Amino acid sequence: MHSPAALPESHPVAPDSGWWAVCLCAGWCGTCRDYRPLFDELARAHPGVRFEWVDIEDESEIADDLDVETFPTLLIADGRRALFLGPLLPQAPVLARLLASLQAGAAGATGAGGEAQEVFERVRAARG
Repeated sequence: MHSPAALPESHPVAPDSGWWAVCLCAGWCGTCRDYRPLFDELARAHPGVRFEWVDIEDESEIADDLDVETFPTLLIADGRRALFLGPLLPQAPVLARLLASLQAGAAGATGAGGEAQEVFERVRAARG
């Protein structure tokens, strides 16, 4: 098992990139621990996207009153709008396809709703 200090919390991206992929997880969750290396691999494969790993218990102010029922829960945003918030199968290809699909349709996409936008604003404030 890796210590939290050994795992980077974020992955730097080019300053002009607005895309964010945020995994909302919990340190006690075995599925999240198994998913972390895949998430980090995706971050390396998508240097134009800012990948953030948020332990919702250690950083409870980010999740606030969001009721995360299933881990991992992903938040995808284009820099201004949260476009997706929900549970996702813990498989790298699933997140890669979702990200590509959202990026391809971003211009005409509607946001994921008020709660998702509020969570994104808190993530951006904490990690921006």
